Amino acid sequence: MNEPIEREEYRPSGADLAPKLRDQEVGRTVVSARIPLSRADLVAYAGASGDHNPIHWNERFAREVGLDDVIAHGMLSMGSVLARITEWAADPGAIVDCRTRFTAPVVVADAASGSPDTPTAYLDMAAVVGAIDDEAGIVRLDISVSCGEDTVLGRTQAKVRLA
Repeated sequence: MNEPIEREEYRPSGADLAPKLRDQEVGRTVVSARIPLSRADLVAYAGASGDHNPIHWNERFAREVGLDDVIAHGMLSMGSVLARITEWAADPGAIVDCRTRFTAPVVVADAASGSPDTPTAYLDMAAVVGAIDDEAGIVRLDISVSCGEDTVLGRTQAKVRLA
């Protein structure tokens, strides 16, 4: 009778999965994502952030103040983008600096039918290595973010510490 062969199980840690500074190149796209947004996302974010401004949930009010429709919270857009950077870095503490300009609203229309968690807007983002500081162990990511034809976050950058 054959005895079972013992096998050592390998489970990679976050450090094993994280990108390495030595592997980065200026001009390389490291994150590309399409981020869906729904009216339910706006409600959830309002509850989490305490920002219950009616421009984020009431169509009539949003139009009365000159908007095309309900819009996403700016920090929801930025946070959704930075979450993708954190996932890439495999470390929530790796982002040491970030900056952006809110350049256009993200309109989140009501879904024509179905559940309120049906996405009706999408943030398209790409993060490209813009600079590498070998001494500090930091890469600067230049991030483009659009919704449809509109650039919604401008001059967006994140500095990420890598091993």
